[in-house]
Amino acid sequence: MTQASPLDTLISLTRDSRDSASLKLAELRRARHDAQAQLDTLFRYRQEYRERLQGAMAQGIGPDSWQNYQQFLASLDNAIERARQALSEREHQLNRGQQHWQDAQRKLSAYDTLVDRRQQREQQRVSRLEQRHNDEMANGLLLRRQQNESRHGSSH
Repeated sequence: MTQASPLDTLISLTRDSRDSASLKLAELRRARHDAQAQLDTLFRYRQEYRERLQGAMAQGIGPDSWQNYQQFLASLDNAIERARQALSEREHQLNRGQQHWQDAQRKLSAYDTLVDRRQQREQQRVSRLEQRHNDEMANGLLLRRQQNESRHGSSH
């Protein structure tokens, strides 16, 4: 069993980090989507409630009902503001998560490049050894041929 090089260990750790960042990024995207959906729901609900108020006002509304509508609309506005803040925070977290994933991916790509270069150098080393071996064999054959020719040439 071959022992992993320090670079192989770094690649493995970086790949794990990138994969973890990918999972976290998916989680952050879901959280951002959920926050946006909640804000959209609150906006729709506020619009519907406002339309009810306008309908009630068209038919005549008492001061108590008016106050109840106003209080409820104010509480919806507060909920909308909190939802906006939550969405803003989710977007900030998502941006940080994307940056973290991109950093891990860049690092992994850099390590992969180092591995590719190492493999190319090893391939070149092996090719040079093979070429040297082939040259030695060819030189040996040539030398034997010359020796054979000189032996056969001198015996005649």
